[in-house]
Amino acid sequence: MQQIRTALCSFGMSGKIFHAPFIQQNPGFILRGVWERSKKTAAELYPGIISYDTYEEILTDPDVDLVVINTPNITHFGYTKEALLAGKHVVVEKPFTVTVAEAIELEELAVQQDRIISVYQNRRFDSDITTVRRVIEEGALGTIVEAEIHYDRYNQILSPKPHKEVAVKGTGVLYDLGPHVIDQALWLFGMPQAVFADIMKLRPHSLVDDYFEILLYYPQLRVRLKSGYTVMEPIPAYVFHGTNGSFIKQRADVQEVKLQAGLMPVDESWGVEEPGSAGLLHTNIDGQPKKIVVPSGTGDYGRFYEGLYDAIQNSLFEDKFVPASAGTNTIRIIEAAYKSQEQKRIVEL
Repeated sequence: MQQIRTALCSFGMSGKIFHAPFIQQNPGFILRGVWERSKKTAAELYPGIISYDTYEEILTDPDVDLVVINTPNITHFGYTKEALLAGKHVVVEKPFTVTVAEAIELEELAVQQDRIISVYQNRRFDSDITTVRRVIEEGALGTIVEAEIHYDRYNQILSPKPHKEVAVKGTGVLYDLGPHVIDQALWLFGMPQAVFADIMKLRPHSLVDDYFEILLYYPQLRVRLKSGYTVMEPIPAYVFHGTNGSFIKQRADVQEVKLQAGLMPVDESWGVEEPGSAGLLHTNIDGQPKKIVVPSGTGDYGRFYEGLYDAIQNSLFEDKFVPASAGTNTIRIIEAAYKSQEQKRIVEL
């Protein structure tokens, strides 16, 4: 197996928690090095890797095939463009870019350079959404007519990370948590015809939006996406209604908690939800309503890198691969949402 030699652009929470463990565990990848600007800690967990002092060192290293852009949102476009021009494949953390124009330019450049871009929409591989998708595909709900996806938190304290709280393009909850729920909706239902949005600042002294509600319009379906930082008691994160029943599910994927505790994805217990977090399906069976507890599937962010390997090495672009176009479409929704908020109207796509 030819390994894909990979470099991370930072080793904060994203690099340490969401990328390095899955690169390390996949035999198709090798962690070549990390760009560490001040603290040099990556080698403590991954002995033998290179600690790059500058981004230029990554781009000029002939033994780097893939660059992971896990830096502040506003840098995604510039760093990705430089990596493509240097002949590297790229993984870009969500959001892909901060404008549609930037996203399209990167897509076109990747084609010109014959390189692969993938957007790290890891929440496609949560146990929650994989369970939802299975229920929909099995047909127990009939035709979906209404859906609601939440990603809620409770935190009244502003983030200590300055780049998250500065009022510049690319900050705020719509660019932070929004890409998760938007991508999940588009993954399930495709692009909508139109968008309506309500976006606000609710925390004291907040300079960036920390609440949104987006309504996606499809011909015979409405999808509501919500997120905010003032939800102490969350309601079910997934609510789906169809012509033959309803399905509700809590957000209960355990991977982030395990990763933050220092656990690695090395055994069959990885991604298995805690007992009691199963979904509830209320449907008609033989003409009679019935409530069924639906066991959750298993979450695994490692599937992202499995799909990426097949795309780079085998030109196989299957369901596990997240293309740049998915990131572009997410930004289309975000731009339309801000336009809707500003103009107080439904925005057609």
